Amino acid sequence: MSAASAIGRLDKRKRMLVTPEGIAVPVTIASRGSRLGALTLDFLILGTGLFAVQLFLLFALGGVIEEISTAADGTLSGASEFILILMILLLFLARYGYFLSFELGPRGATLGKRIVGIRVAARGGGRLTAEAIIARNLLRDIELFMPLIFLLIAPSGESGSFGLAGMVWFMVFMAFPFFNKDAMRAGDVIAGTWVVEAPRTKLADALSTQGSAGGASSTVTGARYQFGDAELSVYGEHELQTLERMLREAQPDALAAVHAAICRKIGWDPGAGDERAFLEAFYGQLRAKLEGNMRFGKRKADKFS
Repeated sequence: MSAASAIGRLDKRKRMLVTPEGIAVPVTIASRGSRLGALTLDFLILGTGLFAVQLFLLFALGGVIEEISTAADGTLSGASEFILILMILLLFLARYGYFLSFELGPRGATLGKRIVGIRVAARGGGRLTAEAIIARNLLRDIELFMPLIFLLIAPSGESGSFGLAGMVWFMVFMAFPFFNKDAMRAGDVIAGTWVVEAPRTKLADALSTQGSAGGASSTVTGARYQFGDAELSVYGEHELQTLERMLREAQPDALAAVHAAICRKIGWDPGAGDERAFLEAFYGQLRAKLEGNMRFGKRKADKFS
């Protein structure tokens, strides 16, 4: 593939995500290959973890596990029934809890997605809600697990229309991301989410709380940026993460829009010319404040909390 062709493919995946504050954030839709790779890694991680737990139970409760695997219906002891119920609950929690807990976290990504370098984002530009994450993960049952179960339980050699229906069902949902430009699966359509690339660039030293938390001045305009408690209390962790992402990507137009939005919100008029210095100082001081509050058990999820 030529360099020009690769750039063209990348440009086709560029989108603008508009936050509730009206700020346009440039994002890149994750490729279908990276999404498949992330899902494969997640299943490997999940399967390895379950296998390790199963080995532990086998060594710790060998006799009970053997009874469960060999007993006929209705012949299990009370202890064996309890262990069987516990194993079923563990499988259920592993299947749903893994994806839900990681995607509801601040990074919006499972371990597989982090390794590949992608994350889940709300198409509306707001915070990922629990409802959206639950919806996109419940849809995975319809897209993947249920048709696979159809295929697995179909009698060998005589599956007939039952096995064929499972195969068609599976192929339709697996092909779904290839029939829309945003590579969305059915769960993304229902939940209102995108899967986007997550930059791995390290934050610059200027974004550490050690320098900017104590106040910073612009070398261009000479303005000094020291924010009070009332000004920093306007925003929470969600806005901090958004600001961090904007500073990582360093898009001049986006930084200018964020600068203007924050100034309007907190009532500042520092002038123009060094918007990045202002944002770096605000980021550092806001982060220091939020981290300080967390030490005392106080958390502010976003500007609405």
